Amino acid sequence: MFSTAAATNDTEATLLEHLSALAPTVRARFLTRYRRCVVDSRPSLVALYGEHRADTVLFDLASSAARTLADRPSDLAILDASREVESNWFQAPDRLGYVAYCQRFGPTIADVERRVPYLQSLGVTYFHLMQVIAARPEPNDGGFAVVDYRDVEPTLGTLDDLASLTAALRAAGISLCVDVVMNHTAREHAWAEAARSGDTDKLGYYLTYPDRTEPDQWEVTLPEVFPEIAPGNFTWDDDLKRWVWTTFNTFQWDLDYSNPAVLGEMLDVVLFLANTGVEVMRLDAVAFTWKRRGTNCQNQPEAHLIAQILRQFTNLAAPGVLLKAEAIVAPADLLGYLGQHGAQGERAECHLAYHNQLMVMIWSALASRDARLLAASMAALPATPGTSGWATYVRCHDDIGWAVDDTNAAKTGVSGSTHRAFLAEFYRGDFPGSFAEGTSFSVNEGTGDERTCGSTASLAGLERALASGDVAAVDAAIERIVLAYGLAASFGMPLLYMGDELGTLNDHSYLGDPDLADDSRWMQRPFMDWEAVERASQPGTVAHRIRSELLQLLAVKASTPAMAQGGATWIIDGVDQRVFGFGHYHPRNGRLVGLANVSDDWMSVERSVLVAAGFTERPREILGQSKVSITNDVVRLGPRSLAWFTDDLADRVVPSVASHPW
Repeated sequence: MFSTAAATNDTEATLLEHLSALAPTVRARFLTRYRRCVVDSRPSLVALYGEHRADTVLFDLASSAARTLADRPSDLAILDASREVESNWFQAPDRLGYVAYCQRFGPTIADVERRVPYLQSLGVTYFHLMQVIAARPEPNDGGFAVVDYRDVEPTLGTLDDLASLTAALRAAGISLCVDVVMNHTAREHAWAEAARSGDTDKLGYYLTYPDRTEPDQWEVTLPEVFPEIAPGNFTWDDDLKRWVWTTFNTFQWDLDYSNPAVLGEMLDVVLFLANTGVEVMRLDAVAFTWKRRGTNCQNQPEAHLIAQILRQFTNLAAPGVLLKAEAIVAPADLLGYLGQHGAQGERAECHLAYHNQLMVMIWSALASRDARLLAASMAALPATPGTSGWATYVRCHDDIGWAVDDTNAAKTGVSGSTHRAFLAEFYRGDFPGSFAEGTSFSVNEGTGDERTCGSTASLAGLERALASGDVAAVDAAIERIVLAYGLAASFGMPLLYMGDELGTLNDHSYLGDPDLADDSRWMQRPFMDWEAVERASQPGTVAHRIRSELLQLLAVKASTPAMAQGGATWIIDGVDQRVFGFGHYHPRNGRLVGLANVSDDWMSVERSVLVAAGFTERPREILGQSKVSITNDVVRLGPRSLAWFTDDLADRVVPSVASHPW
């Protein structure tokens, strides 16, 4: 037990035996981190597994961390040491992400490595490479039905190829991110196969039932994630002769985290990938990891404890590794995945989380030409912990769920359900006057909930504009794409989804593949168009225009210290409903104010808005160019334009203005 000094010393000595070959300074730093880890993690382990098991679990997890550190390659250990000193490295304004499917970008891992110079040309510092970990054959939910966390897809290459890629990316200043599927494994995973063969220990890794009594009780409050393609949450397995909890698909078996062995296995997975050179772990479906009867089994307090424990023990072995929460949840639940910060104390969780609310609200503002719901939704979010950051995005590999909060909608005089239906119809392309070309995904006939698929360019109007030959509509579509990414860049580390920098349109070829045809998300997962990359070098082409404008915008952000994450942000009141105003203040890097015109008309904003935000002198306009003009009294914003103003002065304070700080 850890309750006595003697026992603690014995435990520390046992852990240090794993590190006997390492330098004394490395062992001393590990011991310092370990003592902090005990303080931080033990209450969480007690809450999950009880007083009588907490110390045993803690020792097992710490032993895994010590063994990982003993085997950690020297270049990764050096990276860890530097990031321990500069722990906010990922909050810098020059952080830029890129997201791609390996097979569709490569098609092999070795091919991806040859594309590293392309990523460098975009300024990428973070690369999320998807569908790398070994999954079952199609259908496999886009690679999220894992059969072996410690291997890569055989058609993509080998683990040695992955290690080579991570080294090449690291040399280029790029951190690799891969997916760690937290909630479930494939039915074909070795654990599940062992369970079907009679291994009672591995059967305990999963949630299974002999009959429908308990599943029927759970189903009363469980929503359906994919009601069209995978209705219900339980599947009968003929080999197991039991009902298996399958939240996402019949072939994805939910793990049982009330069994501490499962948590230990997942920590080992994270640490194994860390020593392969992966620097960011995307914790897929982390919000689903704990089940509680009478709830929707999402965002339970224990799910947060699991993420916190993974953070604590990953940091023990590899302080240079980041955890990113894949938690596409209601706005009120979003901040928790960055940790507990405030009156109840500090509890670090994931370093990064997806800003799903911002993504939804960007599309809402573009469709309605009205920024009020965007402003109200952003203002309603609590303050972001200063030690964490947002991964912001316009589109991703997944569908868009129209997460419009009813309370925020009511503040702007609209019905949440009506607006959700409007957005689904608009981006399906069926609403009168819509510029979009998208399609529905997983329509729930019972609730009326409808999600949307489509590439950024097609949803922004480029597909329709090119088909009609309407030059003005092409211009407007490009402006929407750049504005959307400008807003994403304004609130975190933007993630470019593969091909967005080229204006890639919807890919309908998936309909010809019987393994993919029933999943419309493949419409926005095309193969990388390397010919379009060549066209992007030719002035006057659509690809060149989009790439040039996006890279210019991102270069401005990268060189603007006030856009570092970790400061205070507020939403500005008192502007026209078609203009979204916001401000950032960083105690070391100064202030920035942004004004975004989401309408199709020129808009005017009184310069007093900038004065109220603290610019007593004329601010420096760093983004806007020909679409923005400023006089002594008025800022003029062109249609679908964004302007950033800054003074980069660190000695100013956040003003007391009519605003919503968060």
